[in-house]
Amino acid sequence: MNLDVIIKKYDRALLICLLLLAGVGTIMLFSASSPISLLESNNRTNMLYLEAHLKRLLIGVVIMFITLSVDYRILKRFAPGIMIGAIFLLVLTKFLFLLKGNHSPARWVYIGSFSVQTSDIARFAVLIYTSYYLDKKRSQIHDFQTGLLPILGVLSLVMGLIVIQPDFSTAAMIGFIGIALIFISGAKISHLSFSGAVGLLVAIPVLLSKPYRLARILSWFGIGTNPAADYQADQSLISLGNGGWFGLGLGNSMEKNLFLPTPHTDFIFAIIGEELGFIRAILVLVLFVFIFHRGIKIAKQCTDPFGVFLAIGISFNIILYAFTNAAVVTGIFPVTGLPMPMISYGGSGMVINLAMIGILLNISQARRSVSHKKGWSPAYSG
Repeated sequence: MNLDVIIKKYDRALLICLLLLAGVGTIMLFSASSPISLLESNNRTNMLYLEAHLKRLLIGVVIMFITLSVDYRILKRFAPGIMIGAIFLLVLTKFLFLLKGNHSPARWVYIGSFSVQTSDIARFAVLIYTSYYLDKKRSQIHDFQTGLLPILGVLSLVMGLIVIQPDFSTAAMIGFIGIALIFISGAKISHLSFSGAVGLLVAIPVLLSKPYRLARILSWFGIGTNPAADYQADQSLISLGNGGWFGLGLGNSMEKNLFLPTPHTDFIFAIIGEELGFIRAILVLVLFVFIFHRGIKIAKQCTDPFGVFLAIGISFNIILYAFTNAAVVTGIFPVTGLPMPMISYGGSGMVINLAMIGILLNISQARRSVSHKKGWSPAYSG
């Protein structure tokens, strides 16, 4: 099938926006990672991270076109299996690290020279399974025991397995996305409020149980005594301040020269602000807002409840990660370690996000006509 024909069936505005974002991300990643590449390669090359990024981007684009081309509704059939597989991978990740006596964060499964961050796979699985469950149980979701409790149990299990890696931030994001979808499905506010209160009673002690997380929280409130906890956030603000309105110019960041830790991953938005300036940094965020807008529009026009939930979940996932990352860089939120989609360096996140965009483009095609099941009222689609 001709690629041009395929693309014309989908939301071209969304695809163009994605290409712009990926282009900006690639340019800024090269700029932000150049000093670290030179350091780690003994001054042989400044493209160490760029080369790896381009390989992952290519894999992600291929997977995006696969998910774009195959009817997304097939995911309904495999949703329970995908969820079980993701839970198994989370358990396997922790088990393999403990088996080796490795007590560092157990977030990756290594397959030869490749590594996969299993929490990213779990995030993808939660979106698919929650959409499947809410489609299947939408007439029962107002009932706490038979409708709401089972999906909250699955979310809690996944979040718990991610927390013990430990990766509290990703677990929290998965929880927010899951609760947002459940709310949209028509669950009772009283049930969600009670569940949220119980969740907070568990989450707050867990959050504060690790010294480094407690140090970050105290630092954010300005009452910390650990300079290391303040350093990254402080350097990020210095980087943004250096950029001013119009930036120092592409490649001219001072903070990326080993002052700001990990400038190519969690804090790449600070380098964008320093080199491109406040105005252009805001334009990058506008691209994320546009993706969210197109995603919600796709959800409104979809006649399949599963597709509606999936489109909303994917759109909310992208913008939530992007704006949380920007909030951390600007000091609005404490340091979390969450990447900026399509911009930050990272293989698993890049591939998963592109797969999600492929599904979103797939949902947008041809205005599929799927009969509403009795009892479902898409009050949120108006």
